[in-house]
Amino acid sequence: MPELPELVVFLAIFLIVALASRQIGDFFNRYSLPLISGFLVAGLVSGPFVLDLVPIESLPSLQFINETALAFIAFAAGGELQLKFVRGRLGNLFTILMMQMLAVLVLGALSFILLAEYIPFMREMSQSTQVITAALLGSVIMVARSPSSTLAIIKEVRAKGHFTSTVLGVTVIKDAVVIIVFATVVSISAAILEGGTFSAGFLLVVLLEILLDLGLGIMVGLFLRMALSLRPAWLKAALILLVGFGVFGLSSFLHDVHLPFLPLGIFSEPLLICMTAGFVVANYTRHGTEFRLLLENVSPPVFIAFFTLVGISLELDLLIQTWFIAVILVGVRLAGLFVGSIAGGLVVRDPMKLNLLAGFAYITQAGVSVGLAKEIGVEFPPWGEQLATLSIGVIVINQLIGPPFFKWAITRAGEAHPPAERAEFDGVRDAIIFGLENQSLALARQLIAHEWQVKIVCQDMTKPDRFRSADVDIICTEEPLGRELFERLQVDKADALVALLSDQENLEICRLNYEHFGVDDMIVLLNESENLESFNDMGALIVDPRTALVSLLDHLVRSPVAASLILGMEEDHDIIDLEVRDPALNGVAIRDLRLPHDVVIMSLHRDGLPLVSLGYTRLKLGDRVSVVGPVQSLAEATLLFDD
Repeated sequence: MPELPELVVFLAIFLIVALASRQIGDFFNRYSLPLISGFLVAGLVSGPFVLDLVPIESLPSLQFINETALAFIAFAAGGELQLKFVRGRLGNLFTILMMQMLAVLVLGALSFILLAEYIPFMREMSQSTQVITAALLGSVIMVARSPSSTLAIIKEVRAKGHFTSTVLGVTVIKDAVVIIVFATVVSISAAILEGGTFSAGFLLVVLLEILLDLGLGIMVGLFLRMALSLRPAWLKAALILLVGFGVFGLSSFLHDVHLPFLPLGIFSEPLLICMTAGFVVANYTRHGTEFRLLLENVSPPVFIAFFTLVGISLELDLLIQTWFIAVILVGVRLAGLFVGSIAGGLVVRDPMKLNLLAGFAYITQAGVSVGLAKEIGVEFPPWGEQLATLSIGVIVINQLIGPPFFKWAITRAGEAHPPAERAEFDGVRDAIIFGLENQSLALARQLIAHEWQVKIVCQDMTKPDRFRSADVDIICTEEPLGRELFERLQVDKADALVALLSDQENLEICRLNYEHFGVDDMIVLLNESENLESFNDMGALIVDPRTALVSLLDHLVRSPVAASLILGMEEDHDIIDLEVRDPALNGVAIRDLRLPHDVVIMSLHRDGLPLVSLGYTRLKLGDRVSVVGPVQSLAEATLLFDD
């Protein structure tokens, strides 16, 4: 155990490296590469095998970071296992899962054994039991999947259908099953390597150990339920991390407990305990949604710390020696996924087209896989650390190639609904309003006063006589909402769509625009709160009549000047959003803009995310800039930003 001053120095160094790791991860993400790959590279470069910024003697001192993050990953894996995803199809999903696991485990274990002569740490093993143990553990890691990556891609392309629901269902239960299998294999392996004999009694002991872990997991889940009742949010997050670290301490204590009828200590798998706890909280308490949201909010710093530390711990010399083994294992795993998916699909009678695509949908690996690899390094030093390094090499490759393959498979299955490309600005600001009411007429006149061109679409042929207007273009049609109507309305040239119909009609308007026309600004009047998430998924701006008035009054009370500007209550002043369309402004700092002296930049958004709009912030084509000032000066600013 290092002295306190030495520990503080190690932590300070690691904190600096982790901050740099975050920036490197963002750089990787900018080029569509996984964030965790950037974190791993940052750790590898700063570790003892390259720059040696984090010395090798500091790693034992930082082990508590590793254990806390592993527990967090297991909590998240249990939280992802939501019964609503698998209820009603559990038999079919479990059949496909078991076929995949069997194929990957068998092919993976055989590959490790056949390649043992080419893997340095396995070549040096003197006992066949060690070789078989390493092969089994390595193949178990190959089974694991990444629920977070699956959900991210499904949301990105708005995938929906039988293929998508099957992949999602198999994925969310796979990590839970893998952790149970992993706990079983590790327990058996540890006992055999310590001299235990394989018998029916021995298997009974292993079963009792797993049941003990499940029972402890339920108790931890009940404790987390109480912790989630506390306030504030940071206290809940701190307790979750502290409980996770405590679970590892408890497991270590149980390892040293020798009961009279057991020749060995009690083997307890902390990942299984934490996963069970996460499952209990997510499915059997009222805090399930809050728990998952809290984990999602805390995950960025935890993942940065964990994957950076994993990168620091990687044995680069072994990785260089065995890169070709990692590539072979990636191919073997892919073959196992295809064999298992096709076999499982045939048993449950899924269409052959989907069975042939399914192998591409399960490639990606991430947090749980790395967590299992690191756990092997902890349980079976020193060769376990080398197996972890080789396994992480396989995981990184799968993380790089998996998402594009999955996206391609969903598209080939015909279940992807990605957003349409946005059309070029035609120099005129157009708005199309669906629904003819007094408020739509008032909105149209306001927009026209700000030099917009506006169309109101009405499908109720009895309304135009009651809402006749000479100053607003009202289009009456009985044609149903569809792509042909949108093309006739020239929606692709619009800059904003406003939907004031029923929720079902508004959802169809948003879907058509999202998939075929790509208008960025979709404003929707919400009727039923249960449709909120569906509109959010398509990036719509939602106005809820039940809360809009209260929110407006709240802003008028707390920020009367800003609210008055937005509402147009300030005489001769306004606030508008402008898009950077002039190529000459690309890369220009805000302080170098020649804006009218009475125009102020309020905010800057890039790719849908807010940026700090300081003087040295450089603009980029497509940026959305909110500016405030006199109406005449805003007209000058508009000319500056337009092409």
